[in-house]
Amino acid sequence: MAFEFDWQAAIDSIPYLVEGIPYTLLISFGGLLIGFVLGIIFGLLSINKHLVFRWPATAYIEVFRGTPILVQVLFIFYGLPDLVGSPINPLVAGIAAIALNSGAYISEVVRGGVQSIDKGQTEAGLSLGLSRTQTFWSIVWPQAFRRMIPPLGNQAIVSIKDTSLFSVIGVGELVRQGQIYIANTFTAFEVYFVVAILYLMITLSLSMILRFVERRGLTSV
Repeated sequence: MAFEFDWQAAIDSIPYLVEGIPYTLLISFGGLLIGFVLGIIFGLLSINKHLVFRWPATAYIEVFRGTPILVQVLFIFYGLPDLVGSPINPLVAGIAAIALNSGAYISEVVRGGVQSIDKGQTEAGLSLGLSRTQTFWSIVWPQAFRRMIPPLGNQAIVSIKDTSLFSVIGVGELVRQGQIYIANTFTAFEVYFVVAILYLMITLSLSMILRFVERRGLTSV
């Protein structure tokens, strides 16, 4: 029997699926905010000349870049309770996984951005009487951050899409809402089609905002 797309089923699913968007955004942007802080800390530590700081930072970066985020969130949600002796909220586990995973990638973005700035900039700051700390935050970091905007935007989009994996721990984000709706209506094709469109709308909106920020950043150099 020929398949016919049920537009009414797709439209009917939208209000239910939209309920998952706040969770998707909360997990992704909450995790990214923490991940950005982690990225700055570990990114700067990874280029520190002292091994006692550089090695732990490198270990963190390699571990979380080298393992799948699905494994990380399963470890946090199912594994850590055995260690701490109490269950972990699925939402907290999702935010933690995004934070730790994105933090590792952002660390590399920070490292690359800082190292891309010519050393002459530091020498110029020092020649003006600034300390190394003042030179870094006043001269090096603003230039490096502008160069980080595109890869940071890419990481934000990746993190939003990664939240779709967290349906396995019961977080009520977009995919989980779709799974629940499909279980009651048996309209998998239509529902997942709408889920894909909603993700696309979110990521495209973010891409447009990031392009605007990038253009503003470049023109302000």
